[in-house]
Amino acid sequence: MSASSRTLVLKSPNIPENFKFYFKQEKQKKAINEVIEIEELVRPRLRIALVTETWPPEINGVANSLLQLCKGLQKLGHKILLIRPEQKQPCTDFSPNKECLVKAQSIPKYGHLQFGWPQLYKLSTAMDEFEPDIVHVVTEGPLGLAALQVAKSKQIPVSSGFHSAFQDFSRFFDLAFLVKPIQRYLCWFHNNTQLTCVPSTDTEQSLRQFGVEGPLVVVGRGVDVDRFSPQHRSEGLRSRWGADEQTRVLIYVGRVSPEKEVNVVIDAYRAMQAIAKYPTKLVVVGDGPDLKRLEGLNTDGEVIFMGSLSGQKLAEAYASADVFVFASQVETFGNVVLEAMASGLPVVAYDYACANLHVKQDETGWLSPLGDVAGIMRSIYQLPSAKVLRQMGKKARESTQHIGWQYPIQQFEQALYRVVQESHMTT
Repeated sequence: MSASSRTLVLKSPNIPENFKFYFKQEKQKKAINEVIEIEELVRPRLRIALVTETWPPEINGVANSLLQLCKGLQKLGHKILLIRPEQKQPCTDFSPNKECLVKAQSIPKYGHLQFGWPQLYKLSTAMDEFEPDIVHVVTEGPLGLAALQVAKSKQIPVSSGFHSAFQDFSRFFDLAFLVKPIQRYLCWFHNNTQLTCVPSTDTEQSLRQFGVEGPLVVVGRGVDVDRFSPQHRSEGLRSRWGADEQTRVLIYVGRVSPEKEVNVVIDAYRAMQAIAKYPTKLVVVGDGPDLKRLEGLNTDGEVIFMGSLSGQKLAEAYASADVFVFASQVETFGNVVLEAMASGLPVVAYDYACANLHVKQDETGWLSPLGDVAGIMRSIYQLPSAKVLRQMGKKARESTQHIGWQYPIQQFEQALYRVVQESHMTT
């Protein structure tokens, strides 16, 4: 039916009002779809050089988030030059349009993590060949600094991402004297980029407090609700943990390192064992510089250390537990909280970052004020029965159903557009 025909039909006095409404709606839908199609055609595709010290198969929130963002940008038609350190194992989940690999150096006390050498000539050659519209620097180490310098020399606009609170980590490694210098460096670094992406408003406030003056944009995080799901629950795994239907299984997932304060969770668990009404187990998933020390203190074998897990094994571990316990105070976001909730677990954590955004007190978990160690330990002491935990876990799962990666990808894309557009306006 032509547009003129539809107009004549709508003007006919014999046509019911509901049909008139239907035709109007269809006309509006068509107009909206045409606008979307035009926007899709004219939306510029960017050539993005992304610089990072960490990348899958390394297991951490930054690496996983970058992977999801890169996959999303590539699906939208953007081209990615990935600049990163060499790795022993390849990433099988994503293929960038071009890759620049620099030599890698292990980080002291973090043998499984590394930083990239600042190979200026290699970076310069890669950027000349790729001709990026923008360089996005994710980590502020030697590789990130080198990429910033090269991009500036070529007058390529630069954005940055702030993902790790290095200034907070230092106090857990007898490096308190470095806090101020690190803050000054981070402040200088991000003030020398045109825009900084942060994962939460808490992180935004932190950066403002120690002097970052440039534009800050929140680019949130999502969760794969198919990958992390209660459907992956394994009774066989619970049996290996020594847990039956009545047993409450507490689980921690993340780096096993001083700044994550896993010892707080373990201490609370041991204290709870003396007064617990219900059988309880604690499972720790992850690797890091504090693992051997904590394993050495576990002489009675009460705490189950699983080591580093990924893929299906990680999903099973989450889903086979009953509650997620997280005492870290140095998160910029805390992806593991969302992963746990999607897996059907209520959460015990501090009231900030991801938990502040997504956990509802007494409905999907228990939150304590940041720094209130006694409060978080009380929450662990007072955990209800396994049955109640599973009921709360269902609500936690339901609350994550709308939290995918589509919106964070859009936020990131818009942030990159903003930097490129502003750069063109000033040149």
